[in-house]
Amino acid sequence: MRNLKITTDPAFETKIANYPDFVRDNLQFLRALVIEVAKENLEVDHLEETLKWGEPSFVAKGGSTLRIDWKKKTPNTYQMYFKCTSRLVETFRNVFGDFFEYEKNRAIIFRLDQEIPVKELKQCIKATLIYHKVKSDETLEIVG
Repeated sequence: MRNLKITTDPAFETKIANYPDFVRDNLQFLRALVIEVAKENLEVDHLEETLKWGEPSFVAKGGSTLRIDWKKKTPNTYQMYFKCTSRLVETFRNVFGDFFEYEKNRAIIFRLDQEIPVKELKQCIKATLIYHKVKSDETLEIVG
């Protein structure tokens, strides 16, 4: 892996720190996966950690915004959100079928006690971080 420039808004760190104990590690795991995928891909030279819509978000030049969150109204799940006007979730569904649980065209939903399918999720994250490079490809260069 190579060095990756990461810029983190202090509000991002505050938001992560203020999640309830029972979900914080899950969200930190997703964060670590996003950083790992960014480091593995030469197309990503800078990753910005910020808040968008009040949620921890990741932005890479040439990519689509990726967000993570947990909500009180659904306490047993947490989500990874994607831009709903993109083809991302639609493509994940086409490639992986029911392998993931989805919220319409905007999110992958995880249960608190679920083992994360790392290999498949990393492909989704990569497609998001380099979305504008791969959006003309039918599968966004994801291999099922």
